[in-house]
Amino acid sequence: MAQWEQMKLLVQQLSNQVLNELYPALFPMDVRHYLATWIEEQPWEGLDADNLEQERQAQILRDQIVVLLMEQANQHQNVLERLRLQDFSRKMSMVVPMTLVQTVRDMLRKERQFLSMTASVIGHYHPTPSQGPSPSPRPSNGMPTPTRPEGTQDMDNLVLKVLEIRECRQNMHQLQEEVNWERQNDSMPSPMQASCEPDPKQLEKQKHIQTLEYKYRDFGKKRVQLLQETIGNLQEVQKRLIQRTKDWRWEQHQATIGGPFDENLGPLQTWYEQLLGVNVQLRQEVILVGQDHGSAEPFADMQERLVMLLKTLIQSSMVVDKQPPQVIKTQSKFSTTVRYLLGEKVAAGKPILIRAQIITEMQARNLGQPGGIATENVGELINSTAILEHNQSSKSMCANFRNMSIKKIKRADRKGSESVTEEKFAILFTAEIAITGCDHAYSVQTITLPVVVIVHGSQDNNAMATIVWDCAFSEPNRIPFVVPERVPWTQMRLTLSRKFMAEVGTQRCLDDNNLHFLAQKIFNKPDISEDFSNLLVTWSQFNKEVLPGRPFTFWQWFDGVMELTKKHLARYWTDGLIFGFIGKQHLHVILQNKPNGTFLLRFSDSEIGGITIAYVTQAENGGRRIQNIQPFTKRDLEIRCLGDRIRDLEFITHVYPDMPKNDVFGQYYSADMLGPIQPNTEGYLPATITTTVMGAV
Repeated sequence: MAQWEQMKLLVQQLSNQVLNELYPALFPMDVRHYLATWIEEQPWEGLDADNLEQERQAQILRDQIVVLLMEQANQHQNVLERLRLQDFSRKMSMVVPMTLVQTVRDMLRKERQFLSMTASVIGHYHPTPSQGPSPSPRPSNGMPTPTRPEGTQDMDNLVLKVLEIRECRQNMHQLQEEVNWERQNDSMPSPMQASCEPDPKQLEKQKHIQTLEYKYRDFGKKRVQLLQETIGNLQEVQKRLIQRTKDWRWEQHQATIGGPFDENLGPLQTWYEQLLGVNVQLRQEVILVGQDHGSAEPFADMQERLVMLLKTLIQSSMVVDKQPPQVIKTQSKFSTTVRYLLGEKVAAGKPILIRAQIITEMQARNLGQPGGIATENVGELINSTAILEHNQSSKSMCANFRNMSIKKIKRADRKGSESVTEEKFAILFTAEIAITGCDHAYSVQTITLPVVVIVHGSQDNNAMATIVWDCAFSEPNRIPFVVPERVPWTQMRLTLSRKFMAEVGTQRCLDDNNLHFLAQKIFNKPDISEDFSNLLVTWSQFNKEVLPGRPFTFWQWFDGVMELTKKHLARYWTDGLIFGFIGKQHLHVILQNKPNGTFLLRFSDSEIGGITIAYVTQAENGGRRIQNIQPFTKRDLEIRCLGDRIRDLEFITHVYPDMPKNDVFGQYYSADMLGPIQPNTEGYLPATITTTVMGAV
């Protein structure tokens, strides 16, 4: 039963198509499960389907299966399962004994081959055990099946194809041995016998040899056809894997602006290692088919395709697991990690050294071209080499660059008004890697996401604008590092909201009112009824042209708001206490009919990184007017938090639309401000700072 115990873990991960091939209707998987111990104890391999003398033994085995199934049915408490087992027993009684024997024997062989392949071809297989006991390996209780790793079904099909090729080869060798044996015992007839009528036994033997030779040729054709099909399938599966790797890199890129990203590379590594194992097995099978045909020449095309697939697989297997910061200041330390997804298959021996160098955008474009190796040194990297090391616990092979820094950088000639913070570089990693079972080492390389190199902290903001634009609006599989000059506002508004959420660390997005004001700001159109959905935003509007009447660009202002919110206002924002981005025209519309003391919190549009309180108060003529308190900046909120400042201002009483301020802001008041004042340990009475608004009523 040991074999079935292993198979039970695998069958839960296999597709229905694969299971139907392993367990045909003649001998269902349920029968295999119920009679597992008995089945594995019987001498199936000793029975020959062509030996009529063993027919009686086959019939005994068939009858035992029928009886055992009926016994299982009688013992089962579940009525439906009992009826199923009785039906299996009845159907088995009608199967031709030797056919049944052949089916069970082939099934057991395929199981053994499959278990062997999962160990040698795949290298490792990670099935998910079923939850709790079940009468059948695949529970039918309506519970959700565990999610299968990506590419698992593709690999199942490939492994079965390789098994089928191997089975064809083994059948051919067995047939060849039988033919050789028959011919060895087929003595030439004497002249006396030649003049007589042909010996019937001799004719029967010759006919048998012809049948064996026909089967041999038939298996040979099937073997070659299967090889061609499997190599084609391998090519398609590998193409999907490489595309999935590109998708992973793209998702990693999008994570800069808050896009969803699963950084787990385990499933991809498993997929790479499995494909490598299949490729190695297929190359061996092609060599063997060439030996059997007496010449490898007719199969050179197959071998060449497999070699090219192998080279592509090996060279696509290096990724930047942990990206360096995308804005790097010279003379500052940073770290990055490179991972090799075929690390478990790297040949033992000399340590593998990963080298890093900084390259320009143009050099990055030329990497995929003939002779496109980056030879010109455009920057000096410190600590630019690392050893590819194996991590036993995570089963990964990584090179960790822990203290890398850029000592100096060589700038390209800039065009027009282009600034240094718009120039993009990348870090190129290269290595020579030898894989177990391969003839030679392969040159492998990968690059980071684009980085902007700065020399002063004041350039950080503009450099990040370049990175955000690149991440948000570049296309997958682009030429490095091409981006559009203008993008639809519909894309821009999504980017701003995602970036704000990611930077602040909140699940509350920018609402339509916020985004409409941002559009008014970037397009310089104050009308609140304007429709911006069909307008395009240019790079210049985003971070080159200053806003009208202001000394800063749109991005510099927006980034300042994110920084302030992240450090001092994240909880207020998440709790919905900050209205956010709103223009004064819209502000008057929503507050004009509210009672005195009603206020809201909005981000200042007159300075970088400020939040102001807009409130309703009595005008000199007895009506209402809306006042805006001087914005609180990062420095102000470091001295006294926003909650305490709101508490200080007694003339504001209700948060828009009509919530009493103490009810919603009370949790943000400092505890020492709520109780009676007590002298400190030195006998001094504590002093505090209170917010006062000059001229407020």
